[in-house]
Amino acid sequence: MKATILYEDGDHRWIMFGRDPGTSDTIVDTNQYLIQSGDEAILLDPGGTELFAPMLSAVLKYVPAEQLTRLFASHQDPDIISSLGLWDQALDHATLYAPDIWEGFIRHFGMTRTRYHAIPDEGMSLTLGRITLQFVPAHYLHSPGNFHVWDAKAGILMSGNVGGTMEGKGAPIWVDDLDRHLPKMARFHQRWMPSEPAKQDWIRRVSGLGIKIMAPQHGSLLKGAQVDGFLRWFEQLKIGSAVGSSLR
Repeated sequence: MKATILYEDGDHRWIMFGRDPGTSDTIVDTNQYLIQSGDEAILLDPGGTELFAPMLSAVLKYVPAEQLTRLFASHQDPDIISSLGLWDQALDHATLYAPDIWEGFIRHFGMTRTRYHAIPDEGMSLTLGRITLQFVPAHYLHSPGNFHVWDAKAGILMSGNVGGTMEGKGAPIWVDDLDRHLPKMARFHQRWMPSEPAKQDWIRRVSGLGIKIMAPQHGSLLKGAQVDGFLRWFEQLKIGSAVGSSLR
C-alpha cells in the first residue's frame, strides 16, 4: 500500500493511501485518507474488505491504534466501508461518522464495538485535536446520503466521487495536465451523478472555500488552479446520462 503525505504542519497531517500492487485489477481502485492532529486521528473511507490487511499495516506506521478512534464513511458503497467489521475488531471504542440515512445499511458490514454517529443531512463539524473538520453535504453525488470532508487549515477537500476517475492503479497521484485529464472524468461523472440541482448546490457550497487540494475517492488529485478549472467544467457538464437510455 503506497502512502503519500499531502500536508504536514507540525502534528497536523493528511496522508493518502492507495495504489496497492497486491490488489486484483478486477477491484475498483480507491484512495483512503488519514487526518492526524495531535494525538487524535480519523480514517476517511477506509476501503473494502480486501484492502483491510494492507491498510492496517500502512496506517499503523503513522499512528498507533489507540489514537485512531474515529472512522468516516462518505456513503454506503462497499468499496469504501465494507472493511468496517474488521476495523471494528481491530480498534477499541471507535466511532464511525456516516450519513444518517445509511445507518441500517452500513451496519450490515459489521458493528459490534464501533459506535455509529449519524451525520444529519445538513452536515456538522468535528473537532480533531487542534483543528475543526466540516462534513459538507454532497447528496446525490452520487449517493442520496453523502458527505465530503473539508479541512480549512490544510485547505484540503476530500471530495468522494466528485473529481474522480476510474483509471485504476496506474493513475498518477497528481493531475499533471487538467485539459488532458478532464475527458477521463466525463463518462464517470455523467453516469454516476444523477441530479443537476444537487450538482449546482454542491458547487455553490465549495466554490468559496479556497480549496488548495481536491482529494477524490478514485483517481488523481487536483491542486491549485486545477480545482477552479474542474468546478467550471463540472458546472457545465450534463449529468444523469442513463436517463432516457434504452436499458437492456
